[in-house]
Amino acid sequence: MPFESLGGLAAVAGLLGLCVGSFLNVVIHRLPKMMEQEWHAQCADLRGETPSTATAGSAEPATLSLARPRSRCPSCGHQITALENIPILSYLLLRGKCSSCATPISLRYPVIEAITALLSAYAAWHFGPTLQAAGALILIWALIALTAIDYDTQLLPDSITLPLLWCGLAFNLANAYADLPSAVIGAMLGYLTLWSVFWLFKLATGKEGMGYGDFKLLAALGAWLGWQMLPVIILLSSVVGAVVGITLIVVSRHARNTPIPFGPYLAAAGVIALLWGAQLTRSYLGLMA
Repeated sequence: MPFESLGGLAAVAGLLGLCVGSFLNVVIHRLPKMMEQEWHAQCADLRGETPSTATAGSAEPATLSLARPRSRCPSCGHQITALENIPILSYLLLRGKCSSCATPISLRYPVIEAITALLSAYAAWHFGPTLQAAGALILIWALIALTAIDYDTQLLPDSITLPLLWCGLAFNLANAYADLPSAVIGAMLGYLTLWSVFWLFKLATGKEGMGYGDFKLLAALGAWLGWQMLPVIILLSSVVGAVVGITLIVVSRHARNTPIPFGPYLAAAGVIALLWGAQLTRSYLGLMA
């Protein structure tokens, strides 16, 4: 495909990524709160009380969803207008502050939008106008949301990881990234690998070293990329996680007993394996030979 056509496709994907990144900010903020409201409602139901999705002492509305109510400033309640919700541009024009009360807006919002746009543009340029490009966008967007949610809450929601697993298998019905047997084996091995590590660590120390969401995320990555990519993903995520963990302990005096979410490292390794996994594997095999 001509370079100019690829550039146009990347530009369109980048603009789409900006818009999706803005929506991902909503997912990252609201989905854990929606889960918490659902848990409170289930607990109330088990106690025989009238179920209510409102969380005690929470300012969040009882009917919180990804679509409603409209986004607003958490400090003054000012509703965000359409002009104040343009990805990145609005943040710059507002100088990073609420237009009503001048409360600083987290830098995370434009960062998530920019990262989503850049990765979307690169994925479109890398794969071209193919089924692989469409799947790569879905996978990247989901991994960005999971990364931020796990970083904030140490949760990897089933409402994202499980559909992601099935989407990977669906795309590989057409051999988008791996043949279907490799994808199925990848999902199985991905889950069982971390499940085995979890139980070995628990039997040895009496402590839980990771959450079940990590098992499901690695299973999803195996379903997308096939079992052949699992060693690359596990190695990359372990190395990055170890480096970041040691850095936090040394530099920030991060307590050794304080949990560090593993999902962001799995997600980062998954993106690297998606875009450059084949090259990394060939380079490694070449060095070994």
